[in-house]
Amino acid sequence: MTPELPAPLRVAIDRLLEGVTRKGLADRAGRISETYRKGGTSASVVTDADEAMAYVLARLPATYAAGIRVLDEVADLVPAFVPTSLLDAGAGPGGASWAALETWSGLKDVTLLDSNRSFLDMATALAAEGPDALKSARQIRADLTGQEAFPTADLVVASYALAEIREDKQAALIAALWSACTGVLVLLEPGTPAGYSRLVAARADLTGQGAQILAPCPHGLACPLVEPDWCHFRQRLPRSRDHRLAKGAELAFEDEKFSYLVVVRDYLAPASAEARVLAPPQAAKPGITLKLCTPDGQVETRQVPRRDKPAHALARRLDWGDTTGLA
Repeated sequence: MTPELPAPLRVAIDRLLEGVTRKGLADRAGRISETYRKGGTSASVVTDADEAMAYVLARLPATYAAGIRVLDEVADLVPAFVPTSLLDAGAGPGGASWAALETWSGLKDVTLLDSNRSFLDMATALAAEGPDALKSARQIRADLTGQEAFPTADLVVASYALAEIREDKQAALIAALWSACTGVLVLLEPGTPAGYSRLVAARADLTGQGAQILAPCPHGLACPLVEPDWCHFRQRLPRSRDHRLAKGAELAFEDEKFSYLVVVRDYLAPASAEARVLAPPQAAKPGITLKLCTPDGQVETRQVPRRDKPAHALARRLDWGDTTGLA
């Protein structure tokens, strides 16, 4: 799957941008980014349609790209999983739902849940150019921590949502999301130490409730990484002209760093798992060095010598975040 926004979504964004001053959107986008960098939440900076539009320009391309990367991996790892229902918890303008529909076109029942009216209105506006499942999606305006129970769904996604929740409320939210999930639960967070820490806590809670880990961990043991190290990955995505203006950026691409966790019900649990590449491979004359998280719960630095031609050819194709296929 391409990390670029789907054509209908780009059309919807372009339509909403007609007649809008880019300078004003860039100023709002800058305030949103600065708030996130300081640990703030969207509730304080996305309060109207203009700010929601600024978020769409500045952040939606990256959150969508990370989401499609993770959901595409889920589809590869469990091809038997063909969801028909989706709960997008903390949906924002609906980026995760667009990514899910790109991955599984058979999704019919889509629910977007968010406390921010401006985001939900923006999701409606963007969906006007999208698949029927998005056009007819049910919207629930509610605080994620104020729900006794969520609507059940085959696929439950919380994308960049835990960062918006008070730490003492996160465990209860995770339990509620898992209770609503009949197949796959995807948690996606910024690729920061804080984002990773939230997922480590969620991982422990979920495995304690019987969830089976699908990705990125190739095991259900304790995470072997030790501070200051943390598990995160990178997705490169193209920047449109408007995206560059909103970000005040010159490069034609952006690297979104993200952390994620995918857990599944028992019937979807894989029989085996492969080691995961935890950092960019280091190529040198003697061979390639890989930092791996292995199925036995260890972090391993593996040297793949050039003289081992089959293994070296495979290692050359590996990138940060890939599973290895190496013996």
